[in-house]
Amino acid sequence: MKDFVFYAPTEVAFGVNAESQLVDFTKKYKQEGPVLIIYGGGSARRSGLLDRIEKQYNEAGIQYLMKGGVQPNPRISLARECVEICRKENVGLILAVGGGSVVDTAKATGYGVCYEGDVWDIYCGKAAPKASLPVGVVLTIPAAGSEMSDSSVLSNEETQQKLGCNSNVCRCKFAIMNPLLSYSLPEYQTACGAVDIMMHTMERYFTKDSDMLLTSALAEALLRTVKESADKLLCGENLSEKETYQARAAIMWASSLSHNDLMGRGIADFASHKIEHELSALYDVAHGAGLAAIWSSWARYVMNEDISRFVSFAVNVMGVKNDPANPEQTALKGIEAMEACYRRWKMPVGLTELLGHKDTEENILLMANKCTKNGTFRPGYFKSLSTEDVAEILRMANNL
Repeated sequence: MKDFVFYAPTEVAFGVNAESQLVDFTKKYKQEGPVLIIYGGGSARRSGLLDRIEKQYNEAGIQYLMKGGVQPNPRISLARECVEICRKENVGLILAVGGGSVVDTAKATGYGVCYEGDVWDIYCGKAAPKASLPVGVVLTIPAAGSEMSDSSVLSNEETQQKLGCNSNVCRCKFAIMNPLLSYSLPEYQTACGAVDIMMHTMERYFTKDSDMLLTSALAEALLRTVKESADKLLCGENLSEKETYQARAAIMWASSLSHNDLMGRGIADFASHKIEHELSALYDVAHGAGLAAIWSSWARYVMNEDISRFVSFAVNVMGVKNDPANPEQTALKGIEAMEACYRRWKMPVGLTELLGHKDTEENILLMANKCTKNGTFRPGYFKSLSTEDVAEILRMANNL
């Protein structure tokens, strides 16, 4: 078993009445000054969630400010606006109300307040984060796992870049997770979330390190649970209230466990994520949909690096019958079963399904070069990818 460091300091309140602890968490972690509540579009207001949060803060005498407008593939421009608000109003805590895009914006804001320059410097590697304002979250969209991870990803609309920053400095102080808040999600968002959650674990599961048996078993259990829960929500009929809650709760908790590094003990591939970031940067596609469009091409391209790992995935996660005499066939059946799962969830398999058209060779080369930073960076741990490797994976996805 390999040596590793595991750090997951976020305090979690999970369940139907989780929001009732918001004031206590806020008082525990807030510095001097008001709370800045960051949220996305109108759904948080229409659902009544923001009204309930405001009522709690008003009754407790906690001052707060509001800033909405976070979009999927969150923009650095809005984070910059939030940084200025925090500095002007001497904000003492940032509360993200929403999903991963909102949490990532909150994290970027926390970084930016504690950094003298432009917060984008931190995402493009010009500066390292040293500190952050405290960040808390009321989660409404289980997907990104940002509520318990050290990660945040921002898009720069001017440069068409989508870049991430990983630092324990930005880990949320608390996360409030009520599965009932995810009931109103459209099927498309539920499907995108399930893909992203599974991918966070798959990026850690596909490793050449075969001596982490317990971690692998945990990862397989999480993947099966998310797959089965998403199938119930997206493909099932006449679910009882208990069945619906159990499926929503499993997906919400899996969102956190999948990306707080419990499934990876410090080792991860993330090649599919890096490639998808270039798709999102260029086309502003939904992250989960982009991952679904890329993954099976990546899998076919790299599987012979360690065919046994893909056999384990096929058998233990996707339920494929093992053929010991033909491991490659078993591995391919596992990949095909994952593609069938994506299609059940109405997720795209390949770039044509994602974009509505085949991409150009020019754009494929552009994305491959950006992904590898013009050949100076090789994404991937299961297989280290060159610029041509990335381009070939994109070509394969383009022809599905």
